[in-house]
Amino acid sequence: MLLKDKIAIVTGAGTGMGKAIALRYAREGAHVVLAEINEASGQQAAAEVSAHDRRGLFVKTDLGKTESINSMVAKTMETFGRIDILMNNAGVTKKLDFFEVTEADWDWIHNINARGVFFCMQAVAREMVKNKAGKIINIASIAGKGFRGTSNISYAGSKGAVIAMTRIGASQLAKHNINVNSICPGATRTDLYDQIMKEIVQREGITEEQAIARMDASIPLRRSNSGDDIANMAAFLASDEARNITGQSFNVDGGLMWD
Repeated sequence: MLLKDKIAIVTGAGTGMGKAIALRYAREGAHVVLAEINEASGQQAAAEVSAHDRRGLFVKTDLGKTESINSMVAKTMETFGRIDILMNNAGVTKKLDFFEVTEADWDWIHNINARGVFFCMQAVAREMVKNKAGKIINIASIAGKGFRGTSNISYAGSKGAVIAMTRIGASQLAKHNINVNSICPGATRTDLYDQIMKEIVQREGITEEQAIARMDASIPLRRSNSGDDIANMAAFLASDEARNITGQSFNVDGGLMWD
């Protein structure tokens, strides 16, 4: 077990990559706090974590509100007394062309994807500093490195911010023995992926099967990610096997991007 008896927070843990990561952490021996805004999916995922003989604690959390983040961290400390791992996974997007992005779209995307990620990092790091140890992993995206097929320019900007915050966070938290890294997924089969595929279908008048086939054909390995592909990297980065890795942004994308 890579994470035996570790205490992990996974944001956006109710579905998709977040749920896959939460379950993988449980299989690796961690107790998991599932920070999720959707109560039904959060409770279900927590029950599945608990089925692995690990404690799964659902905490309803809105990453767009700092007070909600602080409350979630306080609940984690009250329950477990420490935090070993933060998996910053929650994020939002939708398919928008350059001239379609509105101020409301920009604020919504950056509030969750950038602002929420930072204040979650900050709140958790305050607790990790007390134990002089911790692993913070942020979900960025190859969009943050300029992937042309991004859902929209605001999303790409928000994920570029995550990559930059990962580097600065790693630099400034290293003296406290806290590692900070990010994962940059490519096309990953989640609810968000399905939503974007449906938006492409509506905009371009093609079938969903054609949209998915076109996406997979653009990937050198000819396959999009499953949630488990991301969870594999998330488990490694959270473990002691990655103790000397920090400030890095790892692509998991079937070969779409080179850096």
